[in-house]
Amino acid sequence: MTPTGDRTPSTAATGPVLSGLHHVTAITANAQANIDFYCGVLGLRLVKLTVNFDDPGSFHLYYGDELGRPGTVLTFFEWPDSPRGRIGPPQVTATAFAVPAASLDYWSLRLRERKVDVGLLTERLGERVLQFTDPDGLAVEFVGVAREVGIPWPAGPVPGEHALRGFHSVTLFEEGYELTAEALTGLMGFIAGGREGSRFRYRAGGNGGDSGFASTVDVVCAPDARHGLSGGGVVHHVAFRTPDPANQAQWRERIVKAFLNVSPVIDRTYFRSIYYREPGGVLFEIATEGPGFEVDESAAALGSGLMLPAEYEFMRPEIEARWRRLRLPRASGQGAGG
Repeated sequence: MTPTGDRTPSTAATGPVLSGLHHVTAITANAQANIDFYCGVLGLRLVKLTVNFDDPGSFHLYYGDELGRPGTVLTFFEWPDSPRGRIGPPQVTATAFAVPAASLDYWSLRLRERKVDVGLLTERLGERVLQFTDPDGLAVEFVGVAREVGIPWPAGPVPGEHALRGFHSVTLFEEGYELTAEALTGLMGFIAGGREGSRFRYRAGGNGGDSGFASTVDVVCAPDARHGLSGGGVVHHVAFRTPDPANQAQWRERIVKAFLNVSPVIDRTYFRSIYYREPGGVLFEIATEGPGFEVDESAAALGSGLMLPAEYEFMRPEIEARWRRLRLPRASGQGAGG
């Protein structure tokens, strides 16, 4: 099989559904600066503030559209005072959001006015791209799209006509691309979608993948790059969305049969997850679309309180002492850090 050749995956019609990206999780060294940037500057909604379920000593912040729909959610583990990580393979090295094509100039001006380190507008695979970094040095991109995708948040601090429309894509940095491409196409049902130099594009082949919403993975082959190191400003893992536990169980079976180690199903309260490393080394997750962030807060109250899983309720006084030091966005408009 040629990884870059066009083919229709057999899983699209007969196997489990994988529609594209669910969420991306990265690392921040400073929760307050992170909140101010993603809510106040980028206009995302803080939809959940909890702790890392595997490390209750660190906060876990979730940002997204109004309801935190799958395909819009960027999350962060706070590792206080963590040294900045090093970008390199095998890592997710850029997380791209979709914005209306006509809004790129608005965003370039808005970001520069707020002293964000912004690159020049460039063109990539026929699309205009604006590149910048967050306060931790995490690489973020805005890709101008002509099609209407996602649902803008009407109460956010950014005018609706310019608001983020969910993810466009993630970029994987790899020493080589063939084995990762084979995992994407042969195992996960993605379809090759073009090439530009050492960048290879793949799009989700499951239901919803053709919509253009949060459905793209780019693989960049960088055999001579220094290996990346974990730390502030580095992506921890990328999650893909599947409709329900039944589909997820089928994906787990497929991954086992592909001789890749995969975790048991883990209940993350807002979705169920399985984890595995693709052959290049990037940590992948497959997460269910439900039950969603309204399972423990109303839609109007999302992100306004500290939510803890039952097993950590005994730690609430200690965790709340740190939580109360944070300046959270206003419930309506979430303009912190404006």
